Amino acid sequence: MELSYETIQTIQGKAVEMVFEVGPVLLKAIILLLVGRWVIKFLLRMLNKALLRYEIDQSLATFFTSFLNAILWVMLLISVATTLGMEMTSFVAIIGAAGLAIGLALQGSLANFAGGVLILIFKPFRVGETIEAQGTLGSVESIDILYTKVRNFDNRVVTIPNGALANNSIINLSQKPTRRVDISVGVAYGTDLKKTRKVVLETLKKDERIHAEPEPVMKFIGFGDSSLDLTIRCWTDAADLWPVYWDNMETLKEAFEANDIEIPFPQRDVNHYYPEGKKE
Repeated sequence: MELSYETIQTIQGKAVEMVFEVGPVLLKAIILLLVGRWVIKFLLRMLNKALLRYEIDQSLATFFTSFLNAILWVMLLISVATTLGMEMTSFVAIIGAAGLAIGLALQGSLANFAGGVLILIFKPFRVGETIEAQGTLGSVESIDILYTKVRNFDNRVVTIPNGALANNSIINLSQKPTRRVDISVGVAYGTDLKKTRKVVLETLKKDERIHAEPEPVMKFIGFGDSSLDLTIRCWTDAADLWPVYWDNMETLKEAFEANDIEIPFPQRDVNHYYPEGKKE
């Protein structure tokens, strides 16, 4: 069916009328969205500078910035919707219904948010510290609204939900300035333990990284299958823990060899029994 000239003219008139009626509002909403986006970025940038200037804890700064970013975007979207003519009452009702549905669907995320708040309040760890949690050992890179990022020592980044961190055990390896170095070693049966203790303590005393107080100790802890088991303990700065351990493992081996202290290896005695006497 062909449209009449009058019908086409009416449609064109309505289209032009709609363009002039809706166009400015739509353009205003787009401009508001673009300007609002720029303002949010500007405010967050200024906030980051202020937090840095006043030396606010980095964990709190990251969390607060992320939270404020979310709030500002919600406010901006409400403003854009209002500009487009949506009634505030209807919009609030839609947000309320959507919030309830999202809350039910994202219970885990809400738990992560609450966990992030607890982490920032009680500070079991901070950005830059080394922790062991949820099967991960590494340095904390950031604490965000929902997740904490931990960088392993092999440079992998693990993202852990804040809820899991807040409700489970966390080992903080950086909170104290000193750490204890534990070295386990075995010596052969028949070894003079007093001599071994003297060699061990004199060797450790040569390492300036090892603290004099508490003083290093060597203790006999048990009878192994092929060795007398010893534990050696000393204290050092947290940053020197692994270098002290690795260096002294090698140094103690050399000291044992120089003093004829045998480091045993597993051995078995095999005896043959012949029912009819020893064979020739």
